[in-house]
This record gives sequence, C-alpha cells and structure tokens, in this order.
Amino acid sequence: MSEDKNSLQQILPQLKCHFTWNLFKEESVSHDLEDRVCNQIEFLNSEYKATKYNLLAYIKHLKGQNEAALECLQQAEECIWREHADQAEVRSLVTWGNYAWVYHHLGRFAEAQLYVDKVKQVCQKFSNPYSIECPELDCEEGWTLVKCGGKKNERAKVYFQKALEEKPNNPEFSSGLAIAMYYLDDRPEQQSSVEILKHAVELSPDNQYIKVLLALTLQKMNEQAEGEQLVVEALEKAPCQTDVLRSAAKFYHRKGDQDKAIELLLSALESTPNNAYLYHQIGCCYRAKIKQIQHTGESEASGRGQKIEELREHARNYVSKAIEKGLSPLHACSDEFLENEERYQIAFSKELPSTKGQELHQHDCNPQEDREVSEDTAVQCSLDSLPISTKSTEKEKMKFQLQNVAKNQLPQNVPYSWSLQGLIHKMNGELLQAAECYEKALDHLLRKSPLGTGSIFLPETESEEGSEEMEQDADSSILRELPDP
Repeated sequence: MSEDKNSLQQILPQLKCHFTWNLFKEESVSHDLEDRVCNQIEFLNSEYKATKYNLLAYIKHLKGQNEAALECLQQAEECIWREHADQAEVRSLVTWGNYAWVYHHLGRFAEAQLYVDKVKQVCQKFSNPYSIECPELDCEEGWTLVKCGGKKNERAKVYFQKALEEKPNNPEFSSGLAIAMYYLDDRPEQQSSVEILKHAVELSPDNQYIKVLLALTLQKMNEQAEGEQLVVEALEKAPCQTDVLRSAAKFYHRKGDQDKAIELLLSALESTPNNAYLYHQIGCCYRAKIKQIQHTGESEASGRGQKIEELREHARNYVSKAIEKGLSPLHACSDEFLENEERYQIAFSKELPSTKGQELHQHDCNPQEDREVSEDTAVQCSLDSLPISTKSTEKEKMKFQLQNVAKNQLPQNVPYSWSLQGLIHKMNGELLQAAECYEKALDHLLRKSPLGTGSIFLPETESEEGSEEMEQDADSSILRELPDP
C-alpha cells in the first residue's frame, strides 16, 4: 500500500486538473464562491455544467467535504457524456484527474490508481503518459479561471487564445475568450473586445449572455442605440435567464432607466432569491432615482421631498435585505473595501500562518500608508484578523482600542461610530446588538447624505467595471457573480 501511495504522489502532480492549476493561493477560497457556483448550476441556462461541477467538487474538497466532491464529479461525468459524447474521453481527463486526487486524499489509493490508469489509457495515445496538450483541456482550464474571477481572467485569456490557435472558429473557445476579454477591458476606447465579442456572437447566435456583454461594451463606446437593440433581442429570447437579466439591468442602469433596471433585477431575484448582490444593486438603482429627482430642480411643493424619502426607504430596505442575505454591513458601507477584498481573502485564509496574515492585513489596512482604504475598512480588517490570532490578550487589546476610538469619534462621525460599536458587540458575541448598531449607521448615512445614500453603494466606476452583474467583477465587488458562457 505504501508503494501505491508513493507512486501516486509522483504521478498526481502531472495530471491536468483543478488540483494542479493553482486556482487559489494557499488553498484560500472566497466564502460565497460555492453558493454562486451552485446557483449557476441550478438556475442558469448554460450547457457547460460539467465545468461548474468540476469546480464545485474542488471547492467541496477544500472544505474537507470529499464525499460530496465525489458526488459532484459523478455529475460532471454524466454531463460530459451527455454534452460531448463524441469527445467524452478527452473531455473527461480533468474530471478523472480530480477523482484521483480526491480518492488519494481519502486514503483510497486503489481507487485513485484506477482513475490514474484511465487518464494514462487516453494520454498514452499521445506523447505524455499522464498529460496531453489539446484545445479542449485549455478551454476547460480557461473556463475554470474565468469563473474564479479577478486577476485570473488574464490567465484565462491566454488559455482561450491557445485553444483558438488550434480551432479558430470554435464557438465555445470564442465565447470564452470574449468573456475573459470583457472583464479585462476597462478602457472604452479599446476596440479589441468589441471585435472579439462580435465574432463570438456570430459563432454562437443563441448565446444571449454574450450578446448583452457586447451591448454593454458598445454602450461604453457611446453606441447605445445599437447596444439596446441587442439587449431587447436577448431579453425576448431569454426572458428568464438570470445572467442575461442581471447584465441587461446594468445596461439600463447606465442608461438612466432605473425603473427598467429594477424590474429586471426583481425578475432575476425570482430565480435566485438569496442573492445579496441583487438586493444591493436594486438599492443602487433607488439611489440613482434620488439623484435624478434632485437634479430636476422640482420645488418642495411638488412633493419632491416626500418622493425622495420614499425612495430612501426603499433603498434602506434593500440594503438591509442584502445584509440579511449575507452581505457584511461594513462591506456595504465601505467603497474602498471592494478594491482590496481579494487581497484580504488571501491574507486571512485559515491556511496562512497567523503572523504572515496579520502583517499583510495591517499593511493593507493602514490609512496612512494607503489612502484608498477608509477608516471603516481598517477597523473591519483589524477585526477580521482576530480569529487567526492565538493570543486572547491581543483580542482584548483590540477591543479596548475600538472602544476608545468609538468614544472619540461619536461627535465627529456618527455612522462610523455606530459601525465601531457594532464591531465591538460582534467581538463580544452580541449579534443582535451588533445588528442594531449597523442599522443605525445605515439609517444615518441614508438620511444625511445629500445624494440619498452616501457611500453605502458602489461608486459608479467600481460598479461598472469588472462585475458581472451590475457589474462585477471583480475581485473587487463584494459578491462577484461568475461569468457564464
């Protein structure tokens, strides 16, 4: 048995699969990724479900749920044989590699060897006994990287380009490159993503999601009329597809038609009722409606004040709902946090040594060293670092510091002070009191800001670039939605 184990340990790193693709540094994974992958499997009308099941299996493994990972891999296999019967063996190489790794971690070495042998049986037809170069595998890795989001889109682009070198008119490869380029392209004057998206639409005319991404890109280039035609067509052909609804909502949000954007987001919520991001973006739309009314110059006699208060109440309700669904209150209040969330997720993975994580976190969260990080964010970062500390005295010291800061800040910055009080209650395990403090902070920001919601919502530039819905992406928007083929 020890010989089998030693042999496997030499072979497994050669397999092309999620365990060898370096997807998450130090095996860290964002807390909401599993939910997002599950939502896509259940609700999005995408034919590439095997890719999602493979990624979900890897996430389950990282959480120590290896039996559940095996179930996901079985689903992936079934999808492959259903979707790609003519290429099933090659397409299954990634899944088989994942099987081998999971069984190895379970100590079931004989079963791991069976899947290693299945990989070898296919690969030995080529040059390498355990790994082959083929565009389908490059595409699989590209899709996985796209779904992980953020900086991995650059790597995804490279793999899709490599796949297209072999098969330049493959619809799947072209769609993958178009989506990766869309999330990388934050310069409206750049034409490259437009041409790539147009080519992808030509090759996959039934892919309504890519059609809306093209529309959004055209809109940024002041070609809104052409873009809206594409959005209307996509909504007619896919009226219930959640990724299309979210992206179309972003289009109308940018256009200034907030009622239409809200309508589309509410439709998306019917399929994904627990999506905190959607509630948050509906609140964004109500914020924009407040701005529109304030800019019209209507008199108070016309009922403007009452209308604004009604919109503020709607915004407040949807932000509260987003928090109920899992959005951190301080994340909702801190624009700057969005720009740094990926680094924080990595820095505070439970896999990192505590001293390394704390040093990284303290560096990123020092307002004097990085002016893009707000005081709210700095406090949140300090709090988040506490669980990885093994010294209770450090926690007590931090609590004492927070209490002093809260006391001193109250006259000058009421929302900030309520947020600090909420953090203190959270540290003490007093979750109800913490929630009450967060609600007071949110309420004050919504009422006091001349724009209606102050810094509660994403700034225009952040909400537009990189997020899938309205949009990601990011790393970093708070709850990034994964791009879909």
